[in-house]
Amino acid sequence: MLLKPAKDSVDVLIFVSDIRRSLDFYHGTLGLEEEHDVQTPFGTVHRLRYGTSVVKLMDPKQVPPAGPIGLEKQLGIRYLSFVIRDLSRVCTVLKEKGVEFTMPETQVLPDTRIAMVKDPDGNIIEFNERT
Repeated sequence: MLLKPAKDSVDVLIFVSDIRRSLDFYHGTLGLEEEHDVQTPFGTVHRLRYGTSVVKLMDPKQVPPAGPIGLEKQLGIRYLSFVIRDLSRVCTVLKEKGVEFTMPETQVLPDTRIAMVKDPDGNIIEFNERT
């Protein structure tokens, strides 16, 4: 393998249109742990930890136009996946909070159930439970 991992996860950066709404979703609703902010030439990056992964929310100096929403609407990275425990409870809480589902809790393999929701900018977030 060309790449030699320095940790057992991959980090992701998401440009967002409204940092307060995005922090409320990722930190307030999903419970990702706030780390620290980093100033960059493009804007402020808010770092949120999930296990050994970091979800970086970019509050850009200039908000770029939004692309099409939906898994099949354009090429590129189409969703962020969280491997979790207790998918049914997570789905119940998210429904109570009014989070929009694009796929309800669904058995996709004999040992795997998933659900998909939209974040405040319409990015697809998958929750994946393996037994």
